[in-house]
Amino acid sequence: MTRRFLFVLGSSRTGGNTETLARRAAEQLPAGTEQHWLPLAEHPLPDFEDLRRDGDHVRPPASSTEGTLLDATLAATDIVIASPLYWYSVSGLTKRYLDHWSGWLRTPGVDFKATLAGRTLWGVTALAHEEPEVADPLIGTLNHTAAYMKMRFGGVLLGNGSRRDDVLDDTGALTRAKTFFAQEAPLARFPYER
Repeated sequence: MTRRFLFVLGSSRTGGNTETLARRAAEQLPAGTEQHWLPLAEHPLPDFEDLRRDGDHVRPPASSTEGTLLDATLAATDIVIASPLYWYSVSGLTKRYLDHWSGWLRTPGVDFKATLAGRTLWGVTALAHEEPEVADPLIGTLNHTAAYMKMRFGGVLLGNGSRRDDVLDDTGALTRAKTFFAQEAPLARFPYER
């Protein structure tokens, strides 16, 4: 299957450290690899409303923001969540996108979970902290999402930076970016499954 990467940008600003690091990693993809970049700040989703027991789920129109994100997600072989570390986890924009996955799981005719099973979820984040362990909640969120969906999880590319372009001084992150998407991503597992 030809790989199609969806880069979901979860920052409230463009050109931040997380996006810069994601773009550096994407530069290493083989020529011709399809890349679709979707900044969530430019595709705002409404708050997720859980209708599990109270309503019917319908597929959002393709022309809507939710429809655009759903179709892009379904079309991707590789989904890259590029979210800055906000309060030790993913950004609010990213969390809202992931919350909508709950609705997509129940949308008739979409087969969301079966479609994503076996595909790969990746993460990229920049943090303004020296100890990478502070990103463990973000990593856990993405790993557990992938495990629930029976996806592969390629891990999270971590970079350091607070001011714009600080991540370009993180030589370790830039080195890891060169091979990040080349690694084999294992099937995600919950910690209790290991």
